[in-house]
Amino acid sequence: MRKLAAATIRRKLSSISSLFDHLCEKNAVTHNPVNGVKRPTANSNGGTTPALSDSQARKLLDAPPADTRKGKRDRAILAALLYHGMRREELCKLQVKDLQSREGVLHLRIHGKGSKIRFVPLHPMTQRLIGDDLLEAGHKDDLKGPLFRPVKNNRTGELNRPLNPNSVYRNILRKYGAAAGVSAEVNDLCVHSLRATAATNALSHDADIAKVQEWLGHANVSTTRLYDRRKTRPEDSPTFKVKY
Repeated sequence: MRKLAAATIRRKLSSISSLFDHLCEKNAVTHNPVNGVKRPTANSNGGTTPALSDSQARKLLDAPPADTRKGKRDRAILAALLYHGMRREELCKLQVKDLQSREGVLHLRIHGKGSKIRFVPLHPMTQRLIGDDLLEAGHKDDLKGPLFRPVKNNRTGELNRPLNPNSVYRNILRKYGAAAGVSAEVNDLCVHSLRATAATNALSHDADIAKVQEWLGHANVSTTRLYDRRKTRPEDSPTFKVKY
């Protein structure tokens, strides 16, 4: 039997319960069989994915060289992850045409889980870095081509293809995390840490949690709450109130 995490079981039960509530409203079924089913205890300490501090995020953003083809691309990728809370798979699916203006503001058209599409306003820094990358790479008019693509391919030479999500960790995050000293400071640093950082930072600066849920593409707000660490900030701990 497959073992699932408590949070996964809670989420699946919640989804099934919502479905049966809808069916009951439509008189398709007589009752909700999930009512009364005991849910596993939620983890009150929030998510386990480590988030970066502001200074660590800045060090990571500044780590790629600004004067090389790969460095320009990698700066744009790190900014896209840190400023927009994307999953790495979503980043790799982006095409040039997914840069779209809506009401005069440039957005990213993100292809999320379950074929769901969401539009996220593009941060000015990310916009500038993506513009630099497109200018250097020369594929800004290849609308159906991948937005982020390899800078070299020793096997076939073919560059008009999307990045592999695993390479975002191996060749970008792991490389610059080590160079900037962030990997040594943050245990289990992963690409999802940048998503957690974006969400935690937005919530810490008073972003509405419902809007953050939509921004991240979460189906349930309970998942978004895992990133809400405003009640567990280290600086607010009684530890720092103790005086002898």
